[in-house]
Amino acid sequence: MLSVPLSDLPIDFRARALRWAAGFAHCAYFESNELPYPGGGFRRLLAVARHAPTTPATLPELNEWLAGPATVAPRCGFITYDVKNEIEALHSRNEAGLSWPHLHFFQPDIWLTWQEDAVEIHAPQPADLYQQILATPLPASVAPQVPALRPRMLRPAYLAAVEAIREDILNGEVYELNLCQEFYAENVPLDPVDMFWRLNTASPTPFAGFYRHHDHFLLCASPERFLRRQGSTLLSQPIKGTIRRGPTAAQDEQQRQTLLHDEKERAENLMIVDLVRNDLARVAQPGTVQVPELFGLYPFRHVWQMISTVQAQVRADLGLAEALRATFPMGSMTGAPKVRAMQLIEEYEYSRRGLYSGSIGYVLPSGDFDLNVVIRSLQYRADTGYLSFQVGSAITYDSVPEREYEECLLKAQALLEVLQVKL
Repeated sequence: MLSVPLSDLPIDFRARALRWAAGFAHCAYFESNELPYPGGGFRRLLAVARHAPTTPATLPELNEWLAGPATVAPRCGFITYDVKNEIEALHSRNEAGLSWPHLHFFQPDIWLTWQEDAVEIHAPQPADLYQQILATPLPASVAPQVPALRPRMLRPAYLAAVEAIREDILNGEVYELNLCQEFYAENVPLDPVDMFWRLNTASPTPFAGFYRHHDHFLLCASPERFLRRQGSTLLSQPIKGTIRRGPTAAQDEQQRQTLLHDEKERAENLMIVDLVRNDLARVAQPGTVQVPELFGLYPFRHVWQMISTVQAQVRADLGLAEALRATFPMGSMTGAPKVRAMQLIEEYEYSRRGLYSGSIGYVLPSGDFDLNVVIRSLQYRADTGYLSFQVGSAITYDSVPEREYEECLLKAQALLEVLQVKL
């Protein structure tokens, strides 16, 4: 291991490190952007597996793999929304332009971790690797050439789906349902690394990440934590409630107050908090589920978000796979009750979600882990040129279809900016 003081690093070190790492088929980068967030964001971590490793593809395999020989390396991976089909009697049959594996984790043989005053390089020959990174060329950033994005679900169909969901709610099928839609383009030439930095600059978030799995790339600007284990504490931080930032300080504060007192947004948030409390209770020590913060408001580049924190104390041997069986998919991306909401999602949506509303994250050697919610993200297949993003909103009986559609476009704003396209 080599420790290099941050003061000795060139200003473009992270860009060179990711450019070097993205040349390998298994690469993961997690970025907090040093933003204030309750409990903190991701650790800054870059991990590479230079050779195709044997990896778990199901929850039982993940459980067995993580219980294997002790390691000093973090394990990095992703869980797609379709893992729901392992947990419940569900299916996914909608259009899939991306086709990620359902689940994938890898153990890196090279990884970099950023500490308070230094970066630690873990590699067989760390000094040589450091020089390789410094020598990695950075190509000039070129404006993306993205054709017009097409909606998988046309606007009239989205509005009609909202009305149908309102009818389902009236009939007692669900209390709330998260309805998502995909925008996509085909045969797109794209530099995923350059596009990630463009997105991260336009929309810095505490759970950002870059993930490569062979020809599949995720460029993630997520503001939301799904699940973190730290010692005996299991914590989830669902986001429900969004409003545009104001152009002046006074208008921004007015927007914040509007969100804070919006009864619909508070009701949405509270329903998901109750769902998360029930999920955590499945693996919690009796009587330990708590809500340290309800309806917290946090600013991001384009929006204010309403974020609540739910936590519980768990037994020492609780593993990631067991925690996922109790809590996945995250309630903020499904609705309540969760299983019926997921059944209706399959009926109303036109695209398979894949990694959208799934998760990327890492498991530390201690067994602690941190996972985000994959939203505000671009997905790309280099072999086919398929480029996609999805956005959604929570539908309740009080929803106005046109407003829900506008919320989707608001959440897509940073993605559209970096792609330099309009819908």
